[in-house]
Amino acid sequence: MSTRPAFLLIDAQVNMFDPASPVNDSAALLERLRSLLERARAAGAPVFLVRNTGGEGDPDVPGTPGWELHPSLAPRAGERVLDKTTCDTFASTPLGSELVALGVTSVVIAGLQSEWCIRESTLGALAAGHAVTLVSDGHSTYDGKTRTAAETSAAVNAELAARVALVAADQVAFGG
Repeated sequence: MSTRPAFLLIDAQVNMFDPASPVNDSAALLERLRSLLERARAAGAPVFLVRNTGGEGDPDVPGTPGWELHPSLAPRAGERVLDKTTCDTFASTPLGSELVALGVTSVVIAGLQSEWCIRESTLGALAAGHAVTLVSDGHSTYDGKTRTAAETSAAVNAELAARVALVAADQVAFGG
């Protein structure tokens, strides 16, 4: 069994940080994600970088510039990049079996979008029996019609608070 949690960085793709329509708090979020990634690497934690694969006309069609991981979060040798087609990373990638093979029992989750892939992948991790640390300030989304992006992210944190450890990015420990 691995005593280090795996770091799941979900959908931190170029299109999410597009200056024309970035997610809420994009510059600060990107810096928090970069710091988390560097700390996970330094601790020797398994790193999984996840990309959403959209359909025709979406900003994240495979092979397009928007689909690529943000350059400041580029994978290093040995880090897995998983391309998913569902909001729940566990449902459309081999992530579950790869975590089992590594003996990983806990995960740290951060990325985009709060109400979609972060929420659903967190629920997928819980359903698979993993302990989850959700980085409370490590996920974001876009403003919606009825609430702001910050309100949406806070609602996701509140919904999951009883089932996960909610930890601010600067307090996340990867062991080591």
